[in-house]
Amino acid sequence: MNPEFGTVITAMVTPFDERGQIDEGATEGLIKHLLANGTDGLVVCGTTGESPTLSHAEKLKLFGLVKEITGGRVPLIAGTGSNNTAESITLSKEAVALGYDAVLLVAPYYNRPSQEGLYRHFRTIAEAARTPTLLYNIPGRSAVTIEPATIKRLVKDCSFICGVKEATGNLMQASELLIGAPGGFLLYSGEDGLVLPLMAIGGVGVISVTSHLVGRDLSAMCSAYRNGAVAEAARLHLKMMPIVRACFQSTTPSPAPVKAALNLIGVPVGEVRLPLVPVNDSERQIVQKAVYEYGLLGEKVRN
Repeated sequence: MNPEFGTVITAMVTPFDERGQIDEGATEGLIKHLLANGTDGLVVCGTTGESPTLSHAEKLKLFGLVKEITGGRVPLIAGTGSNNTAESITLSKEAVALGYDAVLLVAPYYNRPSQEGLYRHFRTIAEAARTPTLLYNIPGRSAVTIEPATIKRLVKDCSFICGVKEATGNLMQASELLIGAPGGFLLYSGEDGLVLPLMAIGGVGVISVTSHLVGRDLSAMCSAYRNGAVAEAARLHLKMMPIVRACFQSTTPSPAPVKAALNLIGVPVGEVRLPLVPVNDSERQIVQKAVYEYGLLGEKVRN
């Protein structure tokens, strides 16, 4: 199983209206913006989509809405992972029934399973859903790391598991993961500031937050590297660093900064849901400075 999802996949924010409900019109506007600006595929209801605050019914509504809006133009990956194996199985099956191309399964948070528990959790979900499955390794949010040996074991034993979104920030671990990996194994960066270094060791692209803002340059950087224009790729990598820093501020978690940035550039997405809070004045100034200096202010959705 060697599916192709593209190089720059956007982990899409979930637009909310003033009442805090899913904004269907803003969702369509956001998708138009993303597809016109370098996005090859979409992750729906991932961490950036505030999945922990979405009800089961809201997730299904969003899956269906995005599927209808995109109309098969790009691959769609459903964020169906949680720390509840049975719930993740149900949601994964429902996403597949709606026509999604793959599921993304985050490492179970809070209950902190062992490596054996992780193995059984992911394999059980993937074999029940019977669809291409990407793992999401993000110990900073889940408090548990999926070790390379566990990922390799899963890929060997379960044909549906085809890759990983690697957000440990540990290039040694990513390198270890690729040693002996089967052909077609998909290693995506889950850290927007490490896309180029990860591609240098064999990564295929990024599941990104900053692609909401700089998707074209992310795509150009990846293409430049693949075409041997390493200096140009490095130039674009460095150019995007202020946007990366603005979107991942130490004082406030994503997606609050990127939502603030989208609202600033004329792509309305509303605010975050509690327990997240919108950026404060100083955080907003960092976002505004970054998007202004990048030349993004005033940019509107392209129809």
